[in-house]
Amino acid sequence: MATSQLLPLELVDKCIGSRIWVVMKSEREFSGTLLGFDDFVNMVLSDVTEYDSMGNQNHIAKILLSGHDICMLIPGGEPGGESA
Repeated sequence: MATSQLLPLELVDKCIGSRIWVVMKSEREFSGTLLGFDDFVNMVLSDVTEYDSMGNQNHIAKILLSGHDICMLIPGGEPGGESA
């Protein structure tokens, strides 16, 4: 039985144009629409909500996140268990 394997960057590529939840190595998290990324997983998000460790939220129109600082990506996810 043959199974198709999806490489990590292929999965991220399928998320372009969709909401994605990005957990950073620091105590910050971002939820926004993925516009694009490069081979280092530096990514550009639009319509972004930033969440800090104190529970504060900040809206950002567009942001560039460094792939070096990204800990985890959750396609379609939102902090707090909400779904977009």
